[in-house]
Amino acid sequence: MLVKKAQAGEREATEKLLRRYMNMVLARARRFFLAGGDTDDLVQEGMIGLYSAVNEYSEAEGKSFKNFAYLCVTRQILDAVKRSGRRKNSPLNNSLSLSDPGLEEFAENKDPEAFLLDDESRAEFRLKLMRTLSDFEFRVMTMYLEGMSYLDICEATGKDIKSIDNALARSKRKLQQAFSK
Repeated sequence: MLVKKAQAGEREATEKLLRRYMNMVLARARRFFLAGGDTDDLVQEGMIGLYSAVNEYSEAEGKSFKNFAYLCVTRQILDAVKRSGRRKNSPLNNSLSLSDPGLEEFAENKDPEAFLLDDESRAEFRLKLMRTLSDFEFRVMTMYLEGMSYLDICEATGKDIKSIDNALARSKRKLQQAFSK
């Protein structure tokens, strides 16, 4: 069995298993949102879970490797999502990058009060989005507002263009109701 070879230290067997289950990892990662990260970060976490599944699998427990790997990948991704949401990570998740275009705007205006008010408005808007929309609608709307095309959003979420269009339409309706109150 390929798993036994990988556990015995055969590098080729390990690489073959990782390639074989890569699509499963991608599918699982696309279903979650990581604060301060993106899908690639979740894929990396999923691959760590898959690698640990290869090392920790025991045929004696009666589970198939496929199911065990699915469980390990899902748990690793969920742990990453939970870790990213902790308060101790908020400085990382809410900080500005030094290469952020918003900092150039701040440097040009030299008005820290206006900059902070604008930043607070964006944070309030994002919070309203999170409270109003479902997880999927929030992800799609966020990507759309960042300027991604429908095709890019389809690729990032693994959904077809009709699902993306429907999610945006639902989001717009919900947001119109939320902001008209």
